[in-house]
Amino acid sequence: MEKREYLDLKRGERGAIISIIAYLSLSALKLAVGYLADSEALKADGLNNVTDVIASIAVLIGLRLSQRPADDDHPYGHWKAESVASLVASFIMMAVGIRVVYEGMISIFYKTNETPDLISAWTGLFCAGVMYAVYRYNKRLAEEINSQSVMAAARDNLSDAWVSIGAFVGIIGAHLGLPILDPIAAIFVGLLICKTAWDIFRDASHYLTDGFDERKIERYKETIKHCQGVKGVKEIKARNYGNNVVVDVVILVNSTLDIRDAHDIATKVEDELMEIHKVYDVHVHVEPN
Repeated sequence: MEKREYLDLKRGERGAIISIIAYLSLSALKLAVGYLADSEALKADGLNNVTDVIASIAVLIGLRLSQRPADDDHPYGHWKAESVASLVASFIMMAVGIRVVYEGMISIFYKTNETPDLISAWTGLFCAGVMYAVYRYNKRLAEEINSQSVMAAARDNLSDAWVSIGAFVGIIGAHLGLPILDPIAAIFVGLLICKTAWDIFRDASHYLTDGFDERKIERYKETIKHCQGVKGVKEIKARNYGNNVVVDVVILVNSTLDIRDAHDIATKVEDELMEIHKVYDVHVHVEPN
């Protein structure tokens, strides 16, 4: 199983690399067209993609660090490097989001709002389509390999698609006689960036502080109760190590069982959780009842 988990991390690298290539290409296009067409919204969108490159590189580094085997300093492995990478990406995105909002507000109050060239609108719409395609790929990949950082990258991809659509709407609005809509769209872009950054930060910090979905705990408990020989579940806890789940459980068994039979029941519990719920590792403690 461990070999499969490491192979999944290698597959996750493809998602990060595709995001980096897409962001590099689209940011260059948006910034060039944004400055030539004088569109605040498209320039803000392009700046967002520049920082997305940095965030995606952080995810890629985290995925590679996660593949390192356990050592003296990290007896449980380096799996949590993936969550740390997501956390770093959220900080970068938040800083950019705040800057974009600030510059959009400055543009409203201190600059003469001019109508940007229409080419900037079609550029934004084209980029939205590209990023949505990248989002679909990364989302499917993240679900297949159960990767938190790749899913964070996918959510960032989707956010960028919406951001580009927002820029498109703002620019079209400016052409309909409301040039102020372009910097307003830039502010909206910044707020969306901040919202995505907060969501990624919240999830990453939840993982790093050993938070866990209570509904999954209940499903694990039901599976254990149906194992032959288990009379009850006294205690169960679970935590995440990157894209892996580790479960600690105390089960109750008949007090007349010998050590061998009790061990066989514990092994059955481990096998069921690994097979049904794809749990990476299970620690079972047996108590007589």
